[in-house]
Amino acid sequence: MKLIFCLIAAAFIGFNANAQDSDKKEKKTTTIKIGPDGVTINDKKIEEKPEKDFEIEASIVDIGINSIIDNTDYNSAAAKAFLQVPAGLQNENLFSMRTGKSWNVNVYPVMAKLKVLKTKRQKIYLSTGIGLQMYNFRYTKNISYRNETVPMVVMDTIGFSKNKIGLTYLAVPLQFTFKTKLADKAWLVYGVGMTGGYRIASWNKQISAERGKQKNRDEFNFNNFNACVTGEIGLDNYFRIFASYQVTPLHSTGLDQRPFTIGLRFGGI
Repeated sequence: MKLIFCLIAAAFIGFNANAQDSDKKEKKTTTIKIGPDGVTINDKKIEEKPEKDFEIEASIVDIGINSIIDNTDYNSAAAKAFLQVPAGLQNENLFSMRTGKSWNVNVYPVMAKLKVLKTKRQKIYLSTGIGLQMYNFRYTKNISYRNETVPMVVMDTIGFSKNKIGLTYLAVPLQFTFKTKLADKAWLVYGVGMTGGYRIASWNKQISAERGKQKNRDEFNFNNFNACVTGEIGLDNYFRIFASYQVTPLHSTGLDQRPFTIGLRFGGI
């Protein structure tokens, strides 16, 4: 958890640094001097620094709300073997979520940017980096992920005030970012890309009156690798909205669930 907070802090520092860099486009600076001849005011022109073709800069922080696109065949033998619950519960409603409490956070502290095209009204960049992609799925039902002899999902005998699955991936994004000039100092920014990730942690966290707080770390039948299609749109230096759809199944066997996320992006290319 400390690592996550450090990465988010580093990303926001980088975002602020980028904002300060954009302020350097002012064409002059004013100095005031007080001397024997009184007060003098001088305006000094500052040359704008040309944009480099390749730059390393920080950063991106995404905060969004999760949902699941469920393509599972619940009549399959694999699904029935994984879901050790009554037959009437073996359907997608078993994994209904508290949508407002199921979050996705992505942190990319450092991004590399390559300028592909730059004209007076259009800019195109290719970017990549490395960071963390984190999912939290908060369930409404009292399901529990187990990994005993074989991985399984069971319906627990007690009620939980909090019941969620968390996953963290080490992720590498690859994205094309486009900027189209709408007016003076107003640029429409939009982009599309992909991320590839490797699962470095997964856990089931539950809180109940009977058992207190429990956190069980295991593989739980989750895939080690994931791939997502991503997109963003917004007004440069004002706001950005991002969306992400995982094209690979969340689980190794039994279930075909694919996370979909939409939210706000802070920073960006």
